[in-house]
Amino acid sequence: MSDIVDLAARVRAASHLTGTFLLRSGRTSTEYFDKYLFEADPALLASVVEGLGELVPPGTEVLAGLELGGVPLATLLSQRTGLPTRFVRKKAKEYGTRRIAEGGDVAGRRIALVEDVVTSGGAVLDATRVLREEGAVVEDVICVIDRSEGGRERLADLGLTLHPLLTRADLDAAG
Repeated sequence: MSDIVDLAARVRAASHLTGTFLLRSGRTSTEYFDKYLFEADPALLASVVEGLGELVPPGTEVLAGLELGGVPLATLLSQRTGLPTRFVRKKAKEYGTRRIAEGGDVAGRRIALVEDVVTSGGAVLDATRVLREEGAVVEDVICVIDRSEGGRERLADLGLTLHPLLTRADLDAAG
């Protein structure tokens, strides 16, 4: 438990910003966790990925990082676990392969999505729908921060289980 308390304090110190921020959901927030700030710090990123490694559900065959913040997390988590990774775009590439999921086929594979911060879960829901249309089995989402603003419940409505490394309560306690 003290490891999570320490990690929460480090993530909060590195990435917690105050002001007025427009969230992907369209809502406005007076605080923001800038994932690029914790992902850009090599020592902190290593600690985050170590924690995420413990959250990978048994039976996972492929990790899928969501563009953009989930990609470095999935890449390093792949190195740590030995699981292959895919990279999920926000929209299909308009040239070349025209794929939305890069790195190999997803059909029939049990995929755990990797995301940085979950607020409403919108990006995860979009990626899940596309991957399922391509034949992937998607039931789990691993994230660094669950902002505890309804994302977990929205994901559950689509049959997804959220596995957060840190929750809003962890980060608030570290403040």
